[in-house]
Amino acid sequence: MHDNHIHVSGARERNLKDIDVLIPKKEITVFTGVSGSGKSSLAFDTIAAESQRELNETYTSFIRHRMPHYGKPDVDTIENLSVAFIINQKRLGGNARSTVGTITDIYSLLRLLFSRIGKPFAGYSDVFSFNNPIGMCSCCQGLGKIEAVDIEQLLDKNKSLNEGAILFPTFEPGGWRLTRYIHSGFFDNDKKIKDYSAEELELLLYTDGIKVKTPSPEWHKTALFEGLIPRIERSFLKKEDGEKVKYSKEIERFVIKQDCPHCHGTRLNDKVLSCKVNGKNIAECSDMQINELLDFIQSVGAPVAATVVSELVNRLKHMVSIGLDYLSLSRETSTLSGGESQRIKMVCQLGSSLTDLTYIFDEPSIGLHPHDISKINDLMKLLRDKGNTVLIVEHDPDIIKIADHIIDMGPGAGTHGGEIVYQGSIQGLKASGTLTGRYLAYSPELKPDIRAPRGWLSIHNATMHNLKNLFVEIPKGVMTVVTGVAGSGKSTLINGVLPRFYPDTIFIDQKGIQASKRSNIATFTGIFDIIRKLFAKRNGVSASLFSFNSQGACPVCKGLGVTYTDLAFMDTFVTICEECHGNRYTKEVLTYQLRGKNIGEILKMTVSEALEFFQEREILTILQRLSDVGITYISLGQPLSTLSGGELQRIKLASELENGGQVYVMDEPSTGLHMADIKQLIGVMNRLVEQNSTLIVIEHNLDIICQADWVIDLGPYAGQNGGKILFSGVPEDLINCKDSLTGKHLKKYIKRI
Repeated sequence: MHDNHIHVSGARERNLKDIDVLIPKKEITVFTGVSGSGKSSLAFDTIAAESQRELNETYTSFIRHRMPHYGKPDVDTIENLSVAFIINQKRLGGNARSTVGTITDIYSLLRLLFSRIGKPFAGYSDVFSFNNPIGMCSCCQGLGKIEAVDIEQLLDKNKSLNEGAILFPTFEPGGWRLTRYIHSGFFDNDKKIKDYSAEELELLLYTDGIKVKTPSPEWHKTALFEGLIPRIERSFLKKEDGEKVKYSKEIERFVIKQDCPHCHGTRLNDKVLSCKVNGKNIAECSDMQINELLDFIQSVGAPVAATVVSELVNRLKHMVSIGLDYLSLSRETSTLSGGESQRIKMVCQLGSSLTDLTYIFDEPSIGLHPHDISKINDLMKLLRDKGNTVLIVEHDPDIIKIADHIIDMGPGAGTHGGEIVYQGSIQGLKASGTLTGRYLAYSPELKPDIRAPRGWLSIHNATMHNLKNLFVEIPKGVMTVVTGVAGSGKSTLINGVLPRFYPDTIFIDQKGIQASKRSNIATFTGIFDIIRKLFAKRNGVSASLFSFNSQGACPVCKGLGVTYTDLAFMDTFVTICEECHGNRYTKEVLTYQLRGKNIGEILKMTVSEALEFFQEREILTILQRLSDVGITYISLGQPLSTLSGGELQRIKLASELENGGQVYVMDEPSTGLHMADIKQLIGVMNRLVEQNSTLIVIEHNLDIICQADWVIDLGPYAGQNGGKILFSGVPEDLINCKDSLTGKHLKKYIKRI
């Protein structure tokens, strides 16, 4: 009956309230709603999970074991489902051998080109791989980098050897490794390092394997003198033994990665590098920005390579079309942002000739300037027009407007969400009165009263990555938003250069918080200690009984509330613990109550439910901060390892809310936030500034830019075509900056009616 729709019936996954919904096929459907309203539960945890699970079941158990595992979602039926591709924000990560070139397969095509027409002939395409022993540089094993000791960190030049000038572990006064230097007879052990002659410093640091002439009596007769650098490299860097592991944290401080002196970071050996096409070797091609490489490949006219050239041009044009023209093939995938990772996954799909698939996107606007969003929109339409179904979970109005169909979830978050509050066109949504509809209909404006700077943070001669020797002054005591297209140099300037000048800067970022299965909001914020003491006092027993890591924990699931069963070649099965029914504790512990609730029930409460339950001021203060930053729908016991980067960032922000007088940096705090949540976030940011703090925000979101006291815009474009300051001043003047893409989009945004 509904052949042209995906029909979901009785969806109850996470907070979904028994949903029935028809989703049109071969159209773009956007799922909207506040964070925690159930968008991802429907799109990813129900539709995508079932598609992947059913597809996986068609393979043999041998293959299934090597694929991602999916449990059966809590849904009655899903009809007319097609194969789903999930294109999410998960960073590509990967090790040092994984690059943009290898993950997109463009490097494989380049290797093929060089093996066909490169002169002099160096071998077949495998030879051009830095992951192959035949082609890699033998000095760095194809990594392009080697570890070296940072002399500035190693020595305190204001001290002598006896005073502890060598800062490396086991070389301190009393440490056994120092004896080799103070008993050698080569040095005045009370002379400060800064007073050493060039020869003495060379001897201390680099000399290797020389005989000692006038040693102290304690010196071993047969021992040769070995300088600090060869000693540390031999004992700590080249060995994978206990010493390296024991001091691994300390070693990080003293070690810097440098380009390999032999291959100069190219990863390949001399024979491979001698093979050239039109005067360039393969490493030079990999280091070019993709737009430059495209021009170069288009200039290759050899008829024998026509097929390879045309496929290379095709792939490179896809990279340009989604705004990744500023990357190079040699860029390591581990350095890419979530947004860049997602777009690379899109490139890998664009070359496919398969149709009638379902593509499911997780906030493709993240990390993108409004200028680049139009390119993403073109891509979505391209995928749809090839005959595919496109489902997008999104908050950004510019992406919502390309939808053929909108499903708005809500009305609120967590237990207050999980329902469909509107379905239809964008015009209908604006008139619907839902939270999303109201925000799409409102007219934005610039903040009327801007704060005056209370001094300045100065950065000079900034040349890191693509920055063009910048001099920047960031105002103190106000909210500065740093803008510019992806790849323009915002993060390099603020995350890379600023802390060198101002090391006390506090970064409220999206990196994980000691995110094990055992850490949750209650333990991270410290309220769990208070709750356990309340239970102990109320019931006259020990507080340690109420720790799910200690004596009160359920012996079957060890206090996790769930058990993990490894079924060898099938899915690892996660089940609610049969012994404690997910409550984490022994039956005895669960008999103790606080105002009618046991400790297991309290861990299952959401932040908003806990705010209504607790009366203790010290708990309420912390819960209120979490509520202020939009973390209302997460339960106190939910493991931090299951939270998104944006949610972790907001938990960190909550923990800073009572402090003041600091310099704070936030990197794209709008990530994963609905327009209603952004309004609340702006209130929290203002609160931070009003506590005598300086706030610097890297952001693309136009609502946040509207609320800035000061804007620094980088550009004009990305990579080598960026790295300049286009504008520094108040938002009102940015609108008239002709060179600024941000200014152009801000002007359009506040004029929309």
